[in-house]
Amino acid sequence: MTSSDQENCAQNAAQNTTPTKLSIPQLNDNLRRDWVGGRVAWTAGVEQLGIDTIINIFEAVNEFDSFTPDNDPYGEHDFGAVEIAGQRIFWKIDYYDKALECGSPDPSDPAVTTRVLTVMLASDY
Repeated sequence: MTSSDQENCAQNAAQNTTPTKLSIPQLNDNLRRDWVGGRVAWTAGVEQLGIDTIINIFEAVNEFDSFTPDNDPYGEHDFGAVEIAGQRIFWKIDYYDKALECGSPDPSDPAVTTRVLTVMLASDY
């Protein structure tokens, strides 16, 4: 094999390499922990708790790692509950298309998905 052939092989290998695709739980964890890869929203009920409580809520949501088959049956890390200041708080992640008009055609593909993390009082659900 000539050096030219080796260069061509190296170029072809580089072109055929696809970036590592993250799993749905990894993408959801990125949004929940770091607010990366989607949007974050909270309900009016959460808003009424005040900024200090909201900060505590988001710290708890960011640190949440108590996923079990009971609360995460599909293994997507897309829902959880925490208790803050005597309030039961739910958080959930939904998958929309890029226009936020329909569900995502492929939640594992960030190119076609907008993730939305919503934090709410249990009573808002």
